[in-house]
Amino acid sequence: MTYVGLAITFLGFVVAFISLGVTGSTGMRLIMVLAGIAISLTGIMGVITPVYQKTWIWKESTPNRR
Repeated sequence: MTYVGLAITFLGFVVAFISLGVTGSTGMRLIMVLAGIAISLTGIMGVITPVYQKTWIWKESTPNRR
């Protein structure tokens, strides 16, 4: 699932980067960059973070972990 989150995050970066060559209109570039940022944040906060929340050290049930 981590790799899926990384792929979604990278896809958001690609969408934002491709906006430079797709159009010369500033408004359309802004829309595409904002869409890329939204896709990246979905990958980071919606996919990657919940995967790692399962293994965070302070959520362990054993108090004497070394």
